[in-house]
Order: sequence, then C-alpha cells, then structure tokens
Amino acid sequence: MPASLSATASPAPWSTASPAEAGVAPDLADKLDAGFRSGLLRGLHAVVVSRNDRLVLERYYPGADENWGDPLGTVKFDPDTLHDLRSVTKSIVGLLYGIALDRGLVPPPSAPLLAQFPEYPDLAADPVRAKLTVANALNMTLGLAWDENRSYADPANSERAMEDAPDRYRYVLEQPIVAAPGTRWIYCGGAPALLSALIARGTGRTLQAFAREALFEPLGITAFGWAEGRDGVASAASGLRLRPRDLLRIGALVLANGKCNHRQIVSRGWLDASFKPVVATTGNLTGIEYGHLWYFGEATAPALPTPHRWIAGFGNGGQRLWLMPDAGLAVAILCGNYNKPDQWMTPLRVWREIVLANLRHG
Repeated sequence: MPASLSATASPAPWSTASPAEAGVAPDLADKLDAGFRSGLLRGLHAVVVSRNDRLVLERYYPGADENWGDPLGTVKFDPDTLHDLRSVTKSIVGLLYGIALDRGLVPPPSAPLLAQFPEYPDLAADPVRAKLTVANALNMTLGLAWDENRSYADPANSERAMEDAPDRYRYVLEQPIVAAPGTRWIYCGGAPALLSALIARGTGRTLQAFAREALFEPLGITAFGWAEGRDGVASAASGLRLRPRDLLRIGALVLANGKCNHRQIVSRGWLDASFKPVVATTGNLTGIEYGHLWYFGEATAPALPTPHRWIAGFGNGGQRLWLMPDAGLAVAILCGNYNKPDQWMTPLRVWREIVLANLRHG
C-alpha cells in the first residue's frame, strides 16, 4: 500500500514573476489552456514552470488518474494533489544515492556490485556477473535480460515480475546475461532497486525514511507517497508520488548545483558525475544519452537558436522533469496516459511547442 505524509501546503522556493520579467511569452498560460481544450494535450494533469528562480506558469486540469496502477477515477488536480512520478522516481533515487555516497554510507560507483550482496555467493561465482559494478546499475548497463516494453499491467513485464518475486534482488541479479557489463544500455527497473538496497543497508533506514530526512525535508517537501511491493519494500523504479511544485523543487535544486537555502544538499561532484553522458539509449529513446539515472539531449527554440543541453527524468504515462540549465528553466509535467503507446506526445508538445517555443531572451 502507498505510504504518505499528510499533505500540508509548503512555501514555493521561487518568487513569482510576470511573463515579461521571466522571459516567456505573455500569453503562455492561454496557449497551454488552448492546447488542452483542443485535445492535442490529451491526458494532461499539471504543468509547473520556473525560469531563473521565478515561478512563471502553474496549471492544473481534471482527468482520470491512477496510483501505481490502482484507478482513482476522475481527479480534480490542484497544488496539493499528489501524483505518480513513475520512472522519474529513478532520477530522484540517483540523487539519494549521491547524498548517501557523500556521507560515506554506500559504495562508490567503481565497487563490485555482487560483493554488496554476499547472500548470493552462487551468482558472484559467475565470472561475468562478478564484473558488474555499482556504476552499471547507475547507468543501466548491467547487460542482464530485462523487458519493460510490454504493459506494466502484464505479469511478464520484468519490473512487475520483480515486484511479485519473493526476493526482488535475486530476481534482478540472476537474469540471463545478454551483453558484457558496461557495453549496452538496457532499460531496467531492477537497477534502481539494487541501488535502493545499498542505500537502505548503508543508512540503516528505509528508502522513504532516508529520502524524507536527506532530501525532502531540506527542500520543504512535507508530503509524499511511495508505493511498496508485496515484500513491503518501496519501489525505487516507479513508486514515488509528489505534488507538482515539489517535483519542481527538486529540479530547482539541480539547477542550483545541489544547494537550497545556502545548504549543500547534493554535492556538485555527484551532480557533475550524474550528468556526464555515459551511454546512448535505444528503442523509443534512440538519440538520447544516459548517465546516473538521468537522460540528456539538446534542443533549440526561437530565443535559443543554438542547441542548449537539457537534463530530464522520464516516467510512464507522460511524467517529465525537464531542466535546461543554460536557460535557467525547470518544467514539471504530469499526465495520466499510463501504458498508452503515444504517451510521449503530450509532454513533448508541452515542452517543445508551449514552453520552448514561447521563451524570450532572459
């Protein structure tokens, strides 16, 4: 069952600004509303945008929603409504691993992965598996068979099967080897599950408890939910629920090089390592690069004629946290198009045709 704190409003970390002051088109909100009414932004639930530490857009729309696959019916969204992040959860787990590493509580990326799971000596005896490192989990280059292309409602989906397994970590680590470790990107919800085990073992706390103390409370995030599997372990792959503004707070932290209220929450060194492209993605994400549980690419806009780098967390159903550091831009997009083949269209249209297309110099 999902666990959550009580939802109480917390102050935004940004000052508000007029569109002109923030460098966006004055009718940005009207254009977003028109896109929703037209049906081109199907399933859109929330969009929150900040630029240069100023909140410039916040819009909510009613629609059908789920809580980690459990239907919620039609929800009237507002600033205090928690929303599934799905796989954007992975990117936040990446930040949590970095915080734990900065505290000396988890092994470094270069550490052998199977050595952290001594309960599986049979797996560690495999000479190929023995080459796995923590970095391979961070970058999804484990080289293990994994299939999340099918619906998450399908018991044969690898993430679903992991959540149903009696031992989630053995399930991940015993999958057939299909590529040498470090040589191929294979999307794998088991990777953050392994990392979350290291966080829990190193900190002596659940993933939820560590997240609350190390990341959420310092950012003023006072409410969250985190879905758990049958074993009572939080899903590090897709289980986190946040309010839209609070997702944007995490984006603001990244844009501020890990600082909030003059406190270093995540080290600059970890962010630099996390946002270094390591491997090219494949499948529907071909052309995008990947680092420590974050995606990277480039985009242009009328006000940005040269390519500007973006950093992002992506989640099933159209969940997005898009950041463009050079433009001081953070965008949180939440949708309800779970498991739909065209789920990528709504967030991409919001990002390209609404936000980037209506940036101004500033």
